[in-house]
This record gives sequence, C-alpha cells and structure tokens, in this order.
Amino acid sequence: MTTYSQEAKTLELPWPFTGRDEELALIRRSLAAGRHGIVVTGPVGCGKTRLVTEAVRGTDCARVTGLPEAGGLPFAAFAHLLPETVSLHRAVQLLSGVRLLVVDDAHLLDEASAALVHQLAAHGRTRLVVVAADGAPVPGAVSRLWAGELLPRLALEPLPHEGVAQLLTAGGALEPLTVNRLHRLCRGDLRLLRDLLGALHESGQLTRLPDADERAWRGPVPVTATVRERMAPVLDRSGPERDTLERLAFAEPLPLHLDGLDLDVLERLEADGLLHVDDHGAVRLAHPLHGPALRATAGRLRARRLARTPERCGPALAAEQRVLARRIEETDVRPLPTPVGEWLAGEGIPVPAGYAAVRARFSRLRGELREAAAWAREGLREAPGDASCRIELALAAAQSGEVAAMGTDTGAGDTAVEGDGAGFEAVVPMGSGMVTGEPRSSADGTAVWTAAARGDLDGAVRALAEDGFYALYDAVRLGVPERAVGRLPAGGPLARHADALVRGDGPALDRAARALQERGFLLFAAEAHAQAVRAHRDPRAARTSRTRAVALARRCQGARTPALSGLVLGELTARQRQIVTLAAAGLSNRQIAERLTLSIRTVGNHLYSAYARLGASDRGALPWLVELPDSASA
Repeated sequence: MTTYSQEAKTLELPWPFTGRDEELALIRRSLAAGRHGIVVTGPVGCGKTRLVTEAVRGTDCARVTGLPEAGGLPFAAFAHLLPETVSLHRAVQLLSGVRLLVVDDAHLLDEASAALVHQLAAHGRTRLVVVAADGAPVPGAVSRLWAGELLPRLALEPLPHEGVAQLLTAGGALEPLTVNRLHRLCRGDLRLLRDLLGALHESGQLTRLPDADERAWRGPVPVTATVRERMAPVLDRSGPERDTLERLAFAEPLPLHLDGLDLDVLERLEADGLLHVDDHGAVRLAHPLHGPALRATAGRLRARRLARTPERCGPALAAEQRVLARRIEETDVRPLPTPVGEWLAGEGIPVPAGYAAVRARFSRLRGELREAAAWAREGLREAPGDASCRIELALAAAQSGEVAAMGTDTGAGDTAVEGDGAGFEAVVPMGSGMVTGEPRSSADGTAVWTAAARGDLDGAVRALAEDGFYALYDAVRLGVPERAVGRLPAGGPLARHADALVRGDGPALDRAARALQERGFLLFAAEAHAQAVRAHRDPRAARTSRTRAVALARRCQGARTPALSGLVLGELTARQRQIVTLAAAGLSNRQIAERLTLSIRTVGNHLYSAYARLGASDRGALPWLVELPDSASA
C-alpha cells in the first residue's frame, strides 16, 4: 500500500536535537521487529513531536495529527489516508499495510480516529508511535492503549537544565545566568523557550558582555503572544482575584504573608494552581512567568502604585548570603533557592559584591565554573576593585584550564575579620551590613590553580596553603593527599577522599566520590572517580569509575583540572602527565626543561614514551588528548 504523510508538526529550533538520548533509544527499540510501538506523553512544549520525528527519521512511515477544529468529523485525522466514507472495519483493512504510523496530538483525535488507532494496536500488524499531551482530556480509546497494556508508555519529563543549556549554547554563547533564567522561566517548555529567545534577539535585549565572548539578558521579560497564551489562566482573572495576583506579582521576589490577604480568594487561586503557600504562610505565584506577565499588563498608574524599590530586598538578600556561607562552611553545597539574588541579577539591578562573591564561591565548589565566573563579574560591575570577586573569577578561570587574566591583588579596603573556628572566615566590608564567606589564604589558592592551569604541578604544590579546610583539600585534588590527612573535618566527605587516596583504595575513592556528589560537590566527585581509575586493580571497576568521572565532569562547565586530565593521560607516569600537559599548552622542550629543572634530553624521552602510550604521532595531537574525552568514548 502506498501511504502519504502529512507535513510533520516539528519544532523548528535554531539548535540541534539534544538531551534525549535515552528516550530516543527507547523509542527506536520499541519499533524493532516483534514490537508493536509506544505511546509518548508529556507536558505541552516538552519536545514530544521533535523527539518522535528524530526517532523515525529515515524510515517509511505515515503520519496523522489530531485536529481540535475537526473533532466532530469521523476519521478527520485520517482524511488523507482513507476514502471519504468508510467504516471502522474497512479502515482497519485499508491501513493494515502501513508498517509504521505516527499519531501526533492523539488527545485531539475524534472518536472514530481514536477507535481506529486502538484497533490498529490490537491487530498488531502496524507499529504505532502515539503522542499525547498531559493535562488534556484524552479519548478513552487512546488512554486504553497504555492502560490496557497494548503499548508501553514513555512519560516524557520537561527537558532538564543541562539539556536546555546545550540547546541555548548551540545557538550562540549565552552566559550562565541568562541560561538559568530562561530555564527557570520556561520550565522545559521548548516552544516558550524558542519564543522568548526570538523576542530577546529581535528587541536587542541580548547584549554582549564586555569582558567575555558571551551574550547576557538583563531587564524585563518580553510578554509575547506565546507568553500571553501560556499565562491566560492568570491574565484572564478579574475582580478580587486579579487584585490579589497583582499584589503578589509586585511583591516579587519576596512573598506576601497570607494574614494580609483574603483567605477565600487565596483558596480559589490555590485550587486552580495559580499560587503556592508554604508551611510558614508565605504566598508566592505558582509559575515564574506569572509575575512578569501581570506586571507588564497592569497599566502604568497601577504599576506605579504597587511597585516597590529594590532596597526592600536588602535583609532578604543578606539572609540568602548567610545561608550560602553557612552551607559552604558545613561542606554542603546542594542546590537551594536564592530567589532574591537571581531576581536582582535578572532585572539588571546591581548585586552587592559581597553577595556575588559568596554566590560565585558556592557555584565554584559545586563545579559550576562558568556560573561562578558570571556571578563574580556581576559583583565587579559595581565594584571593579573588589578582591573577593576578582579572586573567584581567577579561580574559576584557572580551574577551567585557563591562566587567570585578572590580577590576584587582595587589597579590598577596610574589612573586619571574624574567624569561625573551622578554617573559614566571614569578611564584612565596613558599613555594608552584608556578610560574605571567604576562605583563608584565598590569594594562595589563586596561585595554586594558576600554576596548575599552566601545567606547573610542582609550583602548584609549593603554593598550597596550610590553613582552611578547602585550602588543605586542594592538596587532595592535586594528588598529594598526605598533606591533608588528619587535618580535614573528621568523617566528612573531604577527609574520606583524602584517606582513600593515601591508601590507593579504588573502591573507597568511588565511595568518597558518591558522598561528595550527594553533598553537591560534582567537580570534586568527578576528580575522586578519576583518581579511582588508576587505583583500581579490576579493569572493569576502573572503566566504571572512568565513565562516572566523565559523566560528572561534563556537568562542570568546562572544568580542566589535573585530576581530570588523568581520564585521558591515566596510562602515563606522573612526570609524563606533567610534561604532556605543558607540551599541550604550547611550551617547547627547552621551556619545559627549564620549568621542571630537567635536561632537554629527559623531556624528549618522556614525550617519546608518552606518544607511544597515547597513540599520538607528534606534539600537535596533544591538545586533543588533554581535553576531556567525548561521552561516546566513555
């Protein structure tokens, strides 16, 4: 039978398909010989159609799409495949020769078309890929496909942050704070994401950063047609309900307390999913786009009456900062909400350098190096000479394998220093009323990682500081854990990592890595797994550790540290790894010999042996080998 497919309702994105590898493989397996197909469900805009289109690309298939305006016409979705008048039995016979049928927007099928899809699944001669949206009424014949176990169901989740970041950076470099803001606003809705990004491009709101090859978005959210459509449940409200919603919108980023609001109105809005009340009675709008949409449509006079100044955020911002600093001190950097700082940065309102430095440090310890650099630059916008932000920017650059372009002068003016007894200090700029978390000997930390970025591991080890547990932990990351054993917080994940590395215990290193990951230290966990690769005696365990290290390292925004270089250079001796790293950075044999106090002949011999082990033909291949391996080779 010859079949014709309707034009695919694909999402024409300005970026490649990404972020759904496991789901893509699952759909393709469901279409293999002996399988009957699959049902794919998920929220509107999460990329269901794009995923299915990618899965069936290159195959001979027919495609039908549910149409909302044709619900009363029998077999409306199949009009291009069937005669004008046909019975259900005859329709099944006519379509029995179709090997693969893609049914998009199955929740919009008319009853006859839904029954036909169900019958085709029951007969089993046609493989089906059925796509339906969550939250919409679904014809009973369609829902029985998975409820009756005729077809397996893949419940697609919104694209996570990593996938959104890949999409956005594929279309041009966006700085991390902009990526985070777009992800937070769109919640994985790719159509909304595309719409907002297009509006930002058209309006010129994406501006190039002066000191980075990235674009940033600061300022209000453009209320496009798609935004209005998505926010219709809020924008269509009137009377007391609209008044309450607008009060909440203009209170952002702070919540209102339910004691000052009409409880009957709150109950109705909560029942409709438009607001959220926490255990402390704080009331917030349920979706991050509700506030911008309500503020943009409130009218100038009403907006002027309800608007508040950013200064009201001071105490809440200070509270956020104290929580971040405390979590750093407690070696726990798992994600936590920081709505005030994110709102201020997103709106383009200056963020105090003290807050920005702590936020950058928190992000860096999590392995989010590009985000750490972005927060440091945010603090330097208003305080170009702030030492803490300059140090954080330098550390983020150095741990990304770049030699820090900024100086490490720590002169920050008058400060009051208060020790906390745990190798951590609170630095309080005089008169600021803010509290910042700052490690002791942070300038030494910059020297350590700048030397490491240059490939000078001996110099990095010589620069190690002796106080502050994160400074001591640098020794573990650089492969000299004996410097830190017994001096890190007992029983904590940092101490467990040091102890396991001293013993050369591969399984213990993997356990330490998992403990670090649970605390949010993704980069540290990646490094511990990478060190476990060389410690394992079992090749299978080493391969598993390497796979985990690569997977975590890829979430660390371009991190390139000595421990991670071992993922590629793991077969080399420590001296060979050091020489190869310097050669990959462009140093000549003579320069390497002078830096490491070796003879030129010795450097040449080490390089020759390294070439043989790495399968490299000459020096030109080394930069590629020093980079993290592709995930496919992991």
